[in-house]
Amino acid sequence: MEKSMVRSISKLLVFVGAINWGLVGIGFFTGNDLNVVTMLLGAWPAVEAIVYILVGLSGIYLLLPGKGGN
Repeated sequence: MEKSMVRSISKLLVFVGAINWGLVGIGFFTGNDLNVVTMLLGAWPAVEAIVYILVGLSGIYLLLPGKGGN
């Protein structure tokens, strides 16, 4: 896969992960479960875990100088 495509996908996953964690935090204070990943994939726990792993790996990739980062 081309580096720019990998970087774009990584950015998208990190963005989705950041929004999700922000909603989880808001949900804590409002008494709601706002975890969008769980809402969408809760019936498939293994797929949900894979999404979390991919988000984490994407964050690491974007932090690496000369790889995903600038």
